[in-house]
Amino acid sequence: MKTLLFLLLPFAISAASIEVTLDPSLTPAATSGRLIILMKKGKPQGDTIRTGFLPGETWMAAREIEHLAPGATVTLDSDDIAFPLPFSQAPAGEWYYMAILDRDHSYARAGAGPGDFVSAVSTEPKLTLTKENPARPALVDTETVKLVDFESPQLSRFFGRPIRMQAGVVLPENFAKPGVRFPTVYHVHGFGGDHSAAWRAKPVTKFNAVHVYLNANVPGGHHVFADSANNGPWGGALTLDLIPYLEKKYKLIPRPYARFLTGHSSGGWSTLWLQVAYPKFFGGTWPTAPDSIDFKSFTGIDVTPGSSQNAYLTKDGQPLSLVRMNGKEIVTFKDFALQERVSGDHGGQLTSFEWVFSPKGDDGRPMPLFNRVSGVIDPAVAEYWRKYDISYQVQTRWAELGPLLRGKIRLVIGDQDTFHLEEAAKIFCVFMKSKGAEDACEIVPERDHMNLFKANKTYPDGLMKRIEDEMARQFVKNRPKPQ
Repeated sequence: MKTLLFLLLPFAISAASIEVTLDPSLTPAATSGRLIILMKKGKPQGDTIRTGFLPGETWMAAREIEHLAPGATVTLDSDDIAFPLPFSQAPAGEWYYMAILDRDHSYARAGAGPGDFVSAVSTEPKLTLTKENPARPALVDTETVKLVDFESPQLSRFFGRPIRMQAGVVLPENFAKPGVRFPTVYHVHGFGGDHSAAWRAKPVTKFNAVHVYLNANVPGGHHVFADSANNGPWGGALTLDLIPYLEKKYKLIPRPYARFLTGHSSGGWSTLWLQVAYPKFFGGTWPTAPDSIDFKSFTGIDVTPGSSQNAYLTKDGQPLSLVRMNGKEIVTFKDFALQERVSGDHGGQLTSFEWVFSPKGDDGRPMPLFNRVSGVIDPAVAEYWRKYDISYQVQTRWAELGPLLRGKIRLVIGDQDTFHLEEAAKIFCVFMKSKGAEDACEIVPERDHMNLFKANKTYPDGLMKRIEDEMARQFVKNRPKPQ
């Protein structure tokens, strides 16, 4: 959910032009970024306006600004890049606006953040950027939680400059006991999260392990720990650089049977991918509600080679739904994509997939899977995506992967996932069951993306408790027996 400040307007906009001035007292130097105008009908509470869960609740317009000097004014055409409609088509009523200068192009994945310049609420489409959003509080080591900030040789070689990896490490109560080494649980957050979850974490079992909360944020969005032409070799960096470093520093058992993975949503995709891509390195994964793991249903779109489906339509030509709540379809894929187009092409949820899965284009940026106006899918890009289709990789390489994955996958997803992710999961799960891996998947009735972890008859103490209990049992089962 993105929290934004807004501007006021008492009547329908008669002109599409909006003027934004940079207050000279805010900065002594020129700046740049994506200028975003937000407009909403009805008086906001206080000096903030929330975009809401439904695209179109807040109107948006945007423009890239390469150079904005202190005291200078820029004019934005709010009919150019806008959603849900050009501002000049807004109906009569009481409207409120605000301006945000997204200086680091992180708005699409995280909303208005530290360092962004914002305007006050106003009734006129002449706005002044007068405030800089404050920095987030620094993450500080505690007795049991430690910050890791590590320079990766793999990533630094790829980019030709120092690239760092971050994590939060949660230590067990007996960590200081001499001679004890620990299994490790690697957690990967969902889209928009980060490693700061370590400072809020409360392990729910007696499993005597170190919990490592990884950071998967990059300018392109969520890198999902996959090696990518655009984001770089994050899977290689994790397995070759960061994990060996952590195992030495924090007395971790450097063996596959002691390395466990879990994550939700994009983190769920990440942890299933890591287990499949490095089946001999990790000892098991517990992904929950993972992003689409079979591209025959990439949030309802068949993006496999040879498919002619439009990204905005079902196979029978109806508007494709992306979001549902309480059994009701509430957001189309097209509306989600068009709003993201306004917020920026640096790391929104859909462009995040392209930063991972797509080849690099002639302009140095990831090639889009589909045209944002027409919804037409680029078949060459879809072909390239196939290497990241987890279900396809497992099915076509089962002779190789099957023996290495047996007993190592415990996927859980609701049968009414908010983003229709169960459709892809079911394809994968049917295949796994056909190979005798009945325990690889659980499709939980009447659960969605948001309430999956609440107590259920198959996990009466909560899903996280069951996951950690299963990890503990698997660790005991697979560790070498004393001689």
